[in-house]
Amino acid sequence: MARKKRRLEPVTVAATETKPTTRYKDEFQTNVGSKVEEIGKKLEGQGRNILYGIGALLVLGILIWIFYAWSSRSNASAQAALGKAIETSQSQVTETSPPAGSVGKTFKTEKERAEAAIAEFQAVIDSHGGAAGEKAKYFIAVNKMYVDRNAAIADLEGLAKGPDEVGKLSKFALAQAYANDNKLDQAATLYTELNGVADPIVAKESIQVALADIYEKQGKKQEAVNVLFDLVKKASEAKDLDGKAVPLSTTATTAKEKLTQLDPEKAKELPQQPVDLDPGSLF
Repeated sequence: MARKKRRLEPVTVAATETKPTTRYKDEFQTNVGSKVEEIGKKLEGQGRNILYGIGALLVLGILIWIFYAWSSRSNASAQAALGKAIETSQSQVTETSPPAGSVGKTFKTEKERAEAAIAEFQAVIDSHGGAAGEKAKYFIAVNKMYVDRNAAIADLEGLAKGPDEVGKLSKFALAQAYANDNKLDQAATLYTELNGVADPIVAKESIQVALADIYEKQGKKQEAVNVLFDLVKKASEAKDLDGKAVPLSTTATTAKEKLTQLDPEKAKELPQQPVDLDPGSLF
């Protein structure tokens, strides 16, 4: 069974009676959120929005992290087939021929790569079905964005109706697609629904920043400010198991900067994070 290498996060552990109440995040939720943040940084300079391109769900390993989180729930053969299809969807796109002896796949265009991946994911559905087949449907939908956008959105709309992990991830991807198509009301509705779910899979901070971005585009400045303020306030008050302040995540830091830009006075109301000093550094 594939193992998670790093990615998104602390496992919930019961706090002792003598320690302050601690905020915990689902590990898969945190990992996906962190990867989205990394993707956002990669997208800077390529458009106003740093988090919301649908392609973000297809690059820099996020599919691999999703696969790791789900792998324990699939049988070995289905898991292997799904993993192989994911590897294809992550293959390098280049005009250069691979070096002699190279075993990795390469494709000349993202469309060509997506078509190959879709065929492999379809084979998972046809050969295995079940949980692995449901996950393959999600991967087909997001890869289809490179082939037939309208068909991809239709697929996501169907999958997003489900209450499971596939449904939640599909809803997030669909919200991104709506936002990119300037269907702001539809995007805001989906982000709001995800934000109200206890475990939306994608990190709530990422959902909230996306929602604030939609509000800003709609001219709803105060709503955007409220979402960002609540996000940063909660992040600023978070404690680890030892009761120490948890540093702001990349997303929370971005949210704080945006809040300061939109409403400097409101930003001043945020609690100040204590600075943990090493006693030895004082001498």
